[in-house]
Amino acid sequence: MTTLEAHRTFFAELLTANAGMPKCRLTSAFAATPRERYLGPGPWKVFTARGYIQTPSDDPAFIYQDIVVALDEEHRINNGQPALHAVCLAALNVNEGETVIHVAAGTGYYTAVLAELVGPTGKVIAYEINPNLAQRAIRNLSDLPNVTVHSRSGAEGLLPDCDAIYVSAGATEPLNIWLDALRPSGRLLFPLTPDGIGEMPGLGGMLLATRITDERFNARFVSPVMIIPCIGARDSETAKKLAEAYRGGDARKVRSLRRRTAPDETCWCSGNNWWLSTS
Repeated sequence: MTTLEAHRTFFAELLTANAGMPKCRLTSAFAATPRERYLGPGPWKVFTARGYIQTPSDDPAFIYQDIVVALDEEHRINNGQPALHAVCLAALNVNEGETVIHVAAGTGYYTAVLAELVGPTGKVIAYEINPNLAQRAIRNLSDLPNVTVHSRSGAEGLLPDCDAIYVSAGATEPLNIWLDALRPSGRLLFPLTPDGIGEMPGLGGMLLATRITDERFNARFVSPVMIIPCIGARDSETAKKLAEAYRGGDARKVRSLRRRTAPDETCWCSGNNWWLSTS
């Protein structure tokens, strides 16, 4: 094992251990995925509480930490925090042979981790609306035969049937095109976020919804999240209702997602023809 491989392996073990998991398939997926390949040439800009700081050199060892690295510094688009994604991917529980959709794939790092999880008999279909990032993802993932990248929105049009959908940008609702694409027992994991203040995104939660019927999904919040908005998946009025619901502080009580039915007294928050219930 080279020194860099040792860094990557320890990074993978640390991520999954901090997520409360033993060494597992997710550990192996992170260990097999070279993060530096998806970040572009170093040195890299790392996001901090006082803005971006630069790594001392282009040594990839610097990016095998739980840090957020810039993909587009000008527009504050980053490669997301590995610890958050480890928790989320553990909750999504991707299995070998499954078909997974990744919305807002960026330059493809977490898409590649998903590709490791589905294995050679599965497939990952990625969508990225930013043309520059999409072209980088297409190049970065070109040697993975189980990955297809589309340079377009994953929040519009039709999506293929799938076993899981992983969304990496904040929405104010579970879009019907996401829910309709899920096969029986399919899972949707996405950031449900209110609007932020200025350039800062709002604090929301990663919501996991598992299909029971066409109208009813088991649901729970997996983790708090602050993340860039998902273009085409936001509504200002619903964002206000979400902000009020999160201020209520009882998001952990959410147990199900309903749609095409009227909310009842168990409603935590409702949007256009959907609502979250504590029942």
